[in-house]
Amino acid sequence: MVRLGTGIGWRPEIADAVERMPGVDWVEAVAENVCPGHLPESLLRLRERGVTVVPHGVSLGLGGAERPDEGRLTALAERAEALGSPLVTEHIAFVRAGGALTASPRLEAGHLLPVPRTRDALDVLCENVRIAQDALPVPLAVENIAALFSWPGEEMTEGQFLYELADRTGVRLLIDVANLHTNHVNRGEDPAKALAELPLEALAYVHVAGGFERDGVWHDSHAHPVPRPVLDILTDLASRVSPPGVLLERDENFPAPEELLRELDTIREALTTGGAERTEALPQPGRAVTPPEPVRTEDRPEPVRTEARAVPEAPAPVRERLALEQTALLSALVAGTPAPEGFDRVRLGVQARALAAKRADVVAKVAPELPVILGEGYRPAFLAYAQRHPMTDGYRQDALDFAGRLVAEERPAEAGARAELREWWQERSGPKPHSRRPGVRLARATRRVLLRR
Repeated sequence: MVRLGTGIGWRPEIADAVERMPGVDWVEAVAENVCPGHLPESLLRLRERGVTVVPHGVSLGLGGAERPDEGRLTALAERAEALGSPLVTEHIAFVRAGGALTASPRLEAGHLLPVPRTRDALDVLCENVRIAQDALPVPLAVENIAALFSWPGEEMTEGQFLYELADRTGVRLLIDVANLHTNHVNRGEDPAKALAELPLEALAYVHVAGGFERDGVWHDSHAHPVPRPVLDILTDLASRVSPPGVLLERDENFPAPEELLRELDTIREALTTGGAERTEALPQPGRAVTPPEPVRTEDRPEPVRTEARAVPEAPAPVRERLALEQTALLSALVAGTPAPEGFDRVRLGVQARALAAKRADVVAKVAPELPVILGEGYRPAFLAYAQRHPMTDGYRQDALDFAGRLVAEERPAEAGARAELREWWQERSGPKPHSRRPGVRLARATRRVLLRR
């Protein structure tokens, strides 16, 4: 596996700062935000300097019940080739549900949701990972995610689930230590136990990020400084293995470049501390070593294979069962249906509100005109819309659907804003953009007046 070093997540908002940062060996870019034919100049300059760029996918949904979409796999492969990347990464999560397997409308989460740690889910995930591996030109690594809730009836721990996945598919692992902390706070899972069970020989690199706690729930925000407990988990990991790469993630609320550099230095210090503990634990010449307790053969796990075993096809009934379970859960989160049996309803309520808030934030980014047109009324109007209308086809379509709904309801009340919103929606909702030539615009306005008579 390639030794990456210390890196930072590349985002357009901090692109200039990242280029000037000393000691940045590599960067990671969100794959869906990069167009292979029009790479950002900043990424091109970084590549010319020898900085490695890794595309990080967020929409493949490898943990979903359906097989990976060929178009999304092709797009991820194109980005890896355009960036000259040594690997690509995705998540162990599902992001959509419904559709043909359940004969129900397709629902989009707009977020990474946890898969149940069951044999059925593992069988589906393994097959989906192998499909992705066959379609990609470089190795794939998959990331553990943060979760606000647990699935009932889980059959494995996080470490056991990831060990089985790596053993059966040969996939590399991207371990997010911030997500291990999130799952410790939200689900009571011991990070040290998870690290002890992980196949660290399959480690591709490590994510480090910040978050915040509210009412006993940890939110993996990627918008706050890295807290000490996350750094302690990183030190624990580094005491067990030398990570091939470590990357600082920051997606919002970007601080000054000097603060980002201080966070990178703190990450390096945690790695150094862990590395010293690992060295200290090694046998030294002339030092008496206490022999370890013998391990029974039946308790000793086999090492993860460097070559994956053949992964059998997940039977159709297994995929259908998983599809029904995931659809029921996602419907409860985004469509207001009752929570499936066995789930913590309070935690699902927290997750549902977080998903709606994220939708409002992302729609405001992909369609920045909407908050300008609607002013302070944008957020309450969108959250009310989100309660009744699940997302079905991505954030850009979500913005159009939201605006179209307001137009149909003749909102907002202020006539000027209502006219501006209607114009914005009409410009974008047709098969092609409306012309901005004055003569054409005048003809279009005249036609609208005549139609209203």
